[in-house]
Amino acid sequence: MKHPSSRAFFAYWDEKRGNGRAPDRADIDPAAVRELLGDIFVLSCEPKTGFPFRVAGTRVCALAGRDLKDQGFAALFADASRGEIEEIATVVADETLGAIAGLTALREDGSKAYLELLLLPFNARPHTPVSLTGVLAPFDDECGALSAFTVTSWRYLHQPEKLLPRAIRKLQIARGLMVYEGLR
Repeated sequence: MKHPSSRAFFAYWDEKRGNGRAPDRADIDPAAVRELLGDIFVLSCEPKTGFPFRVAGTRVCALAGRDLKDQGFAALFADASRGEIEEIATVVADETLGAIAGLTALREDGSKAYLELLLLPFNARPHTPVSLTGVLAPFDDECGALSAFTVTSWRYLHQPEKLLPRAIRKLQIARGLMVYEGLR
C-alpha cells in the first residue's frame, strides 16, 4: 500500500477484525477515522447492478464529478476494466479477502491521474446484506473530476489466518486407515 489513507484505513480495519477474517460493519466507527471519511466508501455486494454505492465520501464523489449514492461502482471503470473490477470485488466479498489496486483515470484535459483503491470485506451475517468498504484515493490532490478508471495492477491481501493451535489427534476409523485431525 502506497497511499497514507489506504495504510491508515487498513490498520484500523485490521485492528477491528481482531482474530476474525473481517470485522462486522457495526464495528467500524466513522468518528475513529474521521480524517479519512472523504476517501472511504461502502458498496452493496450486488454484482448484477455493478456493486452500487451505499455511502461515498465527499472526495470520492468529487473524483467522479457527481453524487455516487446508489450508482454502480463498476460504472466508473472503462469497459476494458469493468469485468476485472467486478471479479475483484466479488472475490473480496466471497472469500473475505482484501484487495489493493493501482488505477489510472482520465482528467478533463485528457491527462492521466493515478489512484489507489483498497477493497475490504465486512463479516457476512445471516439476514444482513453483504457489503464491502474501501478507500479510493488519488496521489495528486488537484485532479478534479475523473472518468474512465482503469485497473493497472492489483493483488489480494493474503493475511495469515489468526488461528489458535489445535492438538493433533490420531483417529483410527477403519483397519489400516488413519485420520489425523488438525488444521485444514
